Amino acid sequence: MKRKTSETDIELELNLDGKGNYQIETGIKFFDHMLDSFARHGLFDLNLTVKGDLQVDDHHTVEDVGITLGQAFKEALGDKKGIKRVANSLVPMDESLALVVVDLSGRSYSVLDMNFNNDKIGDLSTENVPHFFESFAHAAQINLHARTEGENDHHQVEALFKALARALKDASRIEHDLVPSTNGVL
Repeated sequence: MKRKTSETDIELELNLDGKGNYQIETGIKFFDHMLDSFARHGLFDLNLTVKGDLQVDDHHTVEDVGITLGQAFKEALGDKKGIKRVANSLVPMDESLALVVVDLSGRSYSVLDMNFNNDKIGDLSTENVPHFFESFAHAAQINLHARTEGENDHHQVEALFKALARALKDASRIEHDLVPSTNGVL
């Protein structure tokens, strides 16, 4: 998957049936760390290279990675025949707890409850964390609910990325040979 705009240039390879191998370079070190966790905990193979307008800020890079990763995830699912479709994950990290619930329904919607104490974690603006989740859900055409609680922003965000990966891995698991919908289409 490639995405090139006046703000970002992205090349992304995603294998949902991987082993959690990754090579990620977004130019935002904390975001790289979160995407590393995403790949590892979802057992997704993810290769991602981004050249973004970081001289402006991190917004466009985070948003466009969410869009591109969501599009790649949607494409990798294909017709969704046989997938589990709905899954959730509850992930603790020290004092923090994250809950992510997904429905790979073909309808994009996100409900997010994320409150952070600081404007930044390393070089990532915390306001862009929910924006990443929204961008991903919209591009992947999934229903996504995510919430976190805790004191340490790093722990909250890392638990969220791990929970997202684990919920997506479970929901995309093949269980049977039918499209999991009463109308026969997702």
